[in-house]
Amino acid sequence: MLHIVNKSPTERNALESCLRLALDGAAVLLIEDGVYAAARGGAAEARLREAMKRVKVYALKGDLEARGMAARVIEGIELVDYGGFVDLVCERPSCQSWL
Repeated sequence: MLHIVNKSPTERNALESCLRLALDGAAVLLIEDGVYAAARGGAAEARLREAMKRVKVYALKGDLEARGMAARVIEGIELVDYGGFVDLVCERPSCQSWL
């Protein structure tokens, strides 16, 4: 399953809920304000690093760039463009958007 998170981890608990319920081998894509979770030194860094032991985490590069965060991404998070977003959706049997 592909889990898509678009809310900042300081604004809502969508990321926390997602990571708690995501099964091993799932993928998590951070988009829009969800990319704030991908920042080194951020509130979600420890939780994301722990989750990355069992799920693959991606972040939308354009949203990171729009927020001036492209150089602050946690090591191990893979950046994707819009084409990569489409590929992730096509590769997974289902998607869950966390609001």
